[in-house]
Amino acid sequence: MSSLAEKKEARLKRKVRVRKKIRGDEERPRLNVFRSARHIYAQVIDDNTGMTLVSASTLLADVATGLSSTGNIEAAKMVGAEIAKRALEKNIKAVVFDRGGFLYHGRVKALADAAREQGLSF
Repeated sequence: MSSLAEKKEARLKRKVRVRKKIRGDEERPRLNVFRSARHIYAQVIDDNTGMTLVSASTLLADVATGLSSTGNIEAAKMVGAEIAKRALEKNIKAVVFDRGGFLYHGRVKALADAAREQGLSF
């Protein structure tokens, strides 16, 4: 097994471990983060209904404009600000943060900090 496959398997194990403890509902939906080498994605999910309430990513034109790269910390900050803005527009003020098995540093931390700065509580 290659080291890349081992890293992915370890992340998926962490994801399952984290997901056992974290559950979003109407009052506090789950803010899920996924990052790839090129992009970062965020969704606010109500786990009771299985519905995505709000989403943002670096694939959106209004987020990606003006960025030199969509796979860096600056792009993650833009996505964090955008997801918080969209959530607050739908009267979602508090969420449960789900890092999706990724370590809480770098782009994941930058997204979370930017969302907090915009007024999202978690």
